[in-house]
Amino acid sequence: MTASPELLIKFQKLGLSEQKAKETAKNVNVTKNLELAIKECGELEKLGEGVGMLIYHLASKIKPQVIDNLPFLVKYITSNKLDSTLRIDAGLEFLLSNTHKKGGSVDVAEFEKTCGVGIVVTPEEIDNAISSLISKHKSELLEQRYRFNVFKIMQDVRTQLKWADGKAIKNELDVQIFDLLGPKTEEDLKPATKEKKKLEKPEATKKKDEPESVGANTIAELMKTKVHFHAPGENHKTDGYVVTDNTERLLKEHLKATGGKVHSRFPPEPNGILHIGHAKAININFGYAAAHNGVCNLRYDDTNPEKEEEKFFVAIKDMVEWLGYKPAKITHSSDNFQQLYEWAVVLIKKGLAYVCHQNADEMKGFNPKPSPWRERPIEESLLLFEDMKNGKIDEGLATLRMKITLEEGKMDPVAYRIKFCSHHRTGDAWCIYPTYDYTHCLCDSIENITHSLCTKEFQSRRSSYYWLCNALDIYCPVQWEYGRLNMNYTVVSKRKIGKLITEKIVNDWDDPRLFTLTALKRRGFPAEAINNFCAQMGVTGALVSVDPSMLDAAVRDVLNITAARRLVVLEPLKVTITNFPSDKPLSVEVPNFPQNPEKGSHKVVFDRTIYIEKTDFLENADKNYHRLSPQQSVGLRHAGFVIKVDKIVKDSNGEIIELICSCDKSDAVPKPKGFIQWVSQPIEVEVRLYDLLFKHKNPEDTNEVPGGFLSDCNKDSLTVLTAYADKVFENVKVYEKFQFERIGFFSVDTDSKKGHIVFNKTVGLKEDAGKSKAK
Repeated sequence: MTASPELLIKFQKLGLSEQKAKETAKNVNVTKNLELAIKECGELEKLGEGVGMLIYHLASKIKPQVIDNLPFLVKYITSNKLDSTLRIDAGLEFLLSNTHKKGGSVDVAEFEKTCGVGIVVTPEEIDNAISSLISKHKSELLEQRYRFNVFKIMQDVRTQLKWADGKAIKNELDVQIFDLLGPKTEEDLKPATKEKKKLEKPEATKKKDEPESVGANTIAELMKTKVHFHAPGENHKTDGYVVTDNTERLLKEHLKATGGKVHSRFPPEPNGILHIGHAKAININFGYAAAHNGVCNLRYDDTNPEKEEEKFFVAIKDMVEWLGYKPAKITHSSDNFQQLYEWAVVLIKKGLAYVCHQNADEMKGFNPKPSPWRERPIEESLLLFEDMKNGKIDEGLATLRMKITLEEGKMDPVAYRIKFCSHHRTGDAWCIYPTYDYTHCLCDSIENITHSLCTKEFQSRRSSYYWLCNALDIYCPVQWEYGRLNMNYTVVSKRKIGKLITEKIVNDWDDPRLFTLTALKRRGFPAEAINNFCAQMGVTGALVSVDPSMLDAAVRDVLNITAARRLVVLEPLKVTITNFPSDKPLSVEVPNFPQNPEKGSHKVVFDRTIYIEKTDFLENADKNYHRLSPQQSVGLRHAGFVIKVDKIVKDSNGEIIELICSCDKSDAVPKPKGFIQWVSQPIEVEVRLYDLLFKHKNPEDTNEVPGGFLSDCNKDSLTVLTAYADKVFENVKVYEKFQFERIGFFSVDTDSKKGHIVFNKTVGLKEDAGKSKAK
């Protein structure tokens, strides 16, 4: 916005510098408020000292809900009744807190009392308050001298004398401290020395220009420290909230019904499986309620019967509970079909909705042709809507539309459409079904939701949300929006995942290569790790797109301390130890967590025939190779032995099929450069290794992938191996998680059965990315 020279001059007359005036002019809202305030001020030259900057403070702080009170506030400022920013802020808070009350007139006496109008704090009162506090802290002052933190004294004075002038407090405090301590000495002027804290790790230092993190380690921490929504019942204090004559009464009834607790909800459509983006929504809705001792409902938005299936209802509930949340209630939008219908009739009777015969194509886009039926008689719309309900009008030939324009410019969104389709809960009772735009806010109101939390794309529907509740004179919750979470190198669209399944690129919705929650659970991702990952992303308005490696890191952090270690070889190479030190197999104790022996151990068999990874032997190795070669011995993890190669056995194709080795006790020979895992008397297990399903970061971007997302699939995204594992695995359970030493983290798959165990690779070890294949 470019301000006129005349306006910039007026801003400067208020006390703003030329630069500050220009910066202010760029802010449309503040400029608009300032212009209104200046009109109320009269001649700016006659304003008292400092009044102009108080006017600027008012213009920058006032909210839309109380903008009508701006002339009232300007009058109090110019008459020096509100003579500090402290009093102005108190006045704004008072007005905001009372803006929902019926009648809207300001209780002047209460307003002046709240703002401390007429209260004068004398220099003597400030002097006495500071003297008392200096006496209280005298010993600390004498010990710390000018390094004493005087802010706590100033805070205490503010508590005692709320309306005292800040500068007067600071000046008097400086004088009294000087009287006590005298002039600063050379010692006082020296830089303060920091005490060294022993046995404590220093906190991570933050770079000067580094922004504060928006995330946290856990959802509970995030919701308590980084997320600041309104308190229950203070809906009217939020930006954009519409106050009516009924708001005060409705909020009182709402608070009585909720007991002042936070009420949120997670409202998925039961027409597909939840994905990683839904995990963020689940954590925000359930997590915010939990952090504030509130409740959260699971509400199925079941208004589109032709796409809904029972398996999706079950899977959604299972995933919410898997993430660790228990819904206060499980509700359905269909619970309210009768009430929603009755409210639609009310809208028609008020002239706020009408029956329209434009088809879907005619209503598409942002500039469709206005409906020629917008102004049809109310009685006619009532009769036609009744006909729609009774199945007398064919599907696609009529809709009920609301008379409102959305922020995005779309006019008259559809409230009801005809669908001759049986509903999974209501059967054939209805052939008209409400849309999201109509249903969402009304069900929120019915359930007394305090915080309607949704993703940013619904911001354009916030005005219709408020309009609809107020048009029906019912309680209106507050809608808050946050940025979506997108994962790179995948697709989460229900239609596209369905296509991957029908094309047999993936097996089902829970294929571990997908980022549905059922797939992540099957792959072995702990629920705690997914929740922590969502916490790290924070709650902001920005769309977040991240690589899978960030989720992998969160998973690794959890599994590193929860997954017991086991010995497995993925590509076995037979090793025969000719000088095995016993005529029968030995039992070796292997710790479950080598770094924490107190977490227990398990026993494995060690015999003269063992199996190692093929990649742990190299016939022609260079000096940087740290594992087994003809010239180099290697240690066997946990066994206490070192082996060296005596002979290499090859098949007719020249492939190495066996190593003949000899062994020595570890304490009898020099420490080898490397130690490798091994198994003896093993069982066969199936191991599935996964890679990214798509080659490009955004497979749906036609610029990156002109041939469409199906053409971008990675044909090597799944590798199936027959591995050798210790017999300790014989009794594992589905979803049990382990770290295969030196390989990665694995989880028991649902395809496992007695005699055939299947493992999914969850994530690799952290150090894998930095390892060279040669080592």
